[in-house]
Amino acid sequence: MDDQIRIPCVMMRGGTSKGPFFLQRDLPTDPRQRDALLVEIMGSGHPLQIDGIGGGNTLSSKVAIVGPSTRDGADVDYLFAQVNVLDRVVDTGPNCGNMLSAVGAFAIEQGLVPAESGETRVKVHNVNTGKIIEARIQTPGGELRYQGDASIDGVPGTAAPVYLAFLEAIGAKTGRLLPSGTPQEIIEGVPVSLIDGATPVVIARAETFGLTGSESAARLDGDAAFLARLEAVRIEAGRRMGLGDVGGSVLPKPVLIGAPAQGGTLAVRYFTPHACHTSLATTGAVSVAIAATLPDSIVGAALPELQFPADLTFEHPTGRMDVRVEIDLAAGGTPIVFVTRTCRRLFEGAALVRRRN
Repeated sequence: MDDQIRIPCVMMRGGTSKGPFFLQRDLPTDPRQRDALLVEIMGSGHPLQIDGIGGGNTLSSKVAIVGPSTRDGADVDYLFAQVNVLDRVVDTGPNCGNMLSAVGAFAIEQGLVPAESGETRVKVHNVNTGKIIEARIQTPGGELRYQGDASIDGVPGTAAPVYLAFLEAIGAKTGRLLPSGTPQEIIEGVPVSLIDGATPVVIARAETFGLTGSESAARLDGDAAFLARLEAVRIEAGRRMGLGDVGGSVLPKPVLIGAPAQGGTLAVRYFTPHACHTSLATTGAVSVAIAATLPDSIVGAALPELQFPADLTFEHPTGRMDVRVEIDLAAGGTPIVFVTRTCRRLFEGAALVRRRN
C-alpha cells in the first residue's frame, strides 16, 4: 500500500468517550500539519465520518496524544484533540476527562511508565490546560488489568476502576476559578455562575429556561429555541470569562442543574456545547463539584447544607456520576475532586492516510 501512510495507534474507550491514542513521536510536530492529519484520520467533513475512523459523534471523534512529560512532577504529557465531525477543524482548547481515564493504561502498555505491584499512580500533565491529574491504575502483580467489577453509567458491563484525582483543577484556561470576579451574575436575563474548574463552564438553573434538568438529551437537542437562547448566554459568558469570541470554540461549556429525580444530589445536563451530552463529561462534573464549594454560586446556593468532605451524585441522561470533594487545608483550602472511571483497549494497529505528493 505505497500510496498510503501507516501511523501506529490504539483505539481506546475512556469513560464514556472513545478514540485513537497516538504516541507524540508518531505525529508531526507542527500543529497545522498534525491537525490536518487528524482530520483525515477521523474522516471529518461528513456526518458519518464515513472515510475515517471517527464515530460521527462528538463523543467518538476524540484523539489523545501521549508522550514523555515536559513538566516537572508529571510522568507523561497528554494532549487532547476534539475533532469536529461536520467541519474539518480540530480544537485543542479543552481537556477531556473521559479520554484522560485511559491515558495511564496507554502509557503503561507503551512503556512510558513502569507498572507497580497493586496500583500504579500515573501523574498526567494535561498539555491543554497545563494541569496535573493523578490517575490510579489497577496493576495487580505488576500487570495491567482492564477487567473488574466497577461500572459507570453510560457504558455497558463492568471493568477495572480508574481513579482520577484532579489535583490542580482550578483555572484550567483562565488561571482563575471566577474569571469574571463574581460567583453569580446575570446574562440575557439568566442568573449564571462562570466557573473555570477542570474546564470553563457557564452554569444556570434549568428552571430559568422552563426546564427541570431531568429532560432527555434528545428532548433538549430538539428544542431549537432553547438551544439558541443557551448559545446566546454562552457567547456572552465566553466574553466575560476573557475567552474572546467563542462562536467557533467549544469553550465554555453550558451546564444546567436541577432538583434530583432519582435520589442523587443534583440533576445535571452538560452541553458539548451545541448538543446535550448523553451522559456527563468528567471535566464538567469536576467543575460543577468545585462550584459546590462556593456558597454564593448557582450550585452552592442549591446545596446550602453541604459540608466537606462531600460525596456528590450527579444525575445525567443515562444514569449517575459519583464524585468526591475534599478540601486541602495544607494548600490553602484548595478543593480536590476524585472521580471514578473505567477504560478499555479496543483495537491496536495503524491508521491509514493518503500519501500526499
